[in-house]
Amino acid sequence: MIDPFGRTIDYLRLSVTDRCNERCLYCMPEGYKGWAQRQDHLTTDEIIRAVEGATRLGFRKFRITGGEPLIRKDIVEILERIWALPGVQTLGLSTNASRLSKLAPAIRRAGVRSLNVSLDALDPALYHRITGGDLSTILEGIEAARRENFEIIKLNCVLMRGINETEFVPLIRFATERGMPLRFIELMPLASTAAINATHLLSVEELMERLAAQGTLQRRAGYQPGHGPARYYEYTAPGLTAPATLGFIGAMTTPHFCETCNKLRLTADGKLRPCLGRVGEIDLLQALRAGADPAEILRTAIAQKPENHEFLDNYQPSRPMTAIGG
Repeated sequence: MIDPFGRTIDYLRLSVTDRCNERCLYCMPEGYKGWAQRQDHLTTDEIIRAVEGATRLGFRKFRITGGEPLIRKDIVEILERIWALPGVQTLGLSTNASRLSKLAPAIRRAGVRSLNVSLDALDPALYHRITGGDLSTILEGIEAARRENFEIIKLNCVLMRGINETEFVPLIRFATERGMPLRFIELMPLASTAAINATHLLSVEELMERLAAQGTLQRRAGYQPGHGPARYYEYTAPGLTAPATLGFIGAMTTPHFCETCNKLRLTADGKLRPCLGRVGEIDLLQALRAGADPAEILRTAIAQKPENHEFLDNYQPSRPMTAIGG
């Protein structure tokens, strides 16, 4: 499927829950309880119908997100059934790794080939401040995933000025020692609260300048260990045992950021979102329950995909990141 601006749309990011066992500053505002209306969330069968419809339109790349997808009790069944569908070429999962120590073997057998793991700090106290979680559990989960030989495990760090700036170099060392790409992601206005807001924005360009002052960044042309918008570089610096692979996602400051966007998002409560940085949504859940063909609703969403996000135009999110899907 081609959108109105000539982009091939073949990637669906599908949230299976807006629940999470962490409360990251940039994702879930204090007091959020959107999951209270459980009857409004997609069932396993509805998720499979949506994915099957997507494959008929040419979608080949699928990533399961949340909230934290691994807290959904039927997550392994969901993954197995998606992977079994004809046309599904890649299946990834985004997680905070808190349940990976238990579930890594099962999700690997179910078909997951790639993992994105959120890791914003290696200092335990700071990690708890940012996420409310226990860093030791996360590190155990990452090691469990490494033992399962996923095709790739990427680490994601959200850049937050004045909060986790001391962690970037330790995170680079950590990722390099384990052979994992580390992606730095600009803070987006998706859960603005007293604890996190625009004053905490740190651009990827500024971080790259800091890193270049301490070492060498060289663009890895053609390297793309996934289907997202990151630009990848090889980084060498004193103290690193090997060259680091670093990705930079600058939705707020990178010119022409949306030029190659290839995705739709499906929220846990069944709304198709053509663009993360715009409010518009299309109700797939109600269409499914009315007997509609999901492929036709997906076709409508692609036709409504905008050229650019509105993050720089005083964007006001209608709901937080945990409700949209990571």
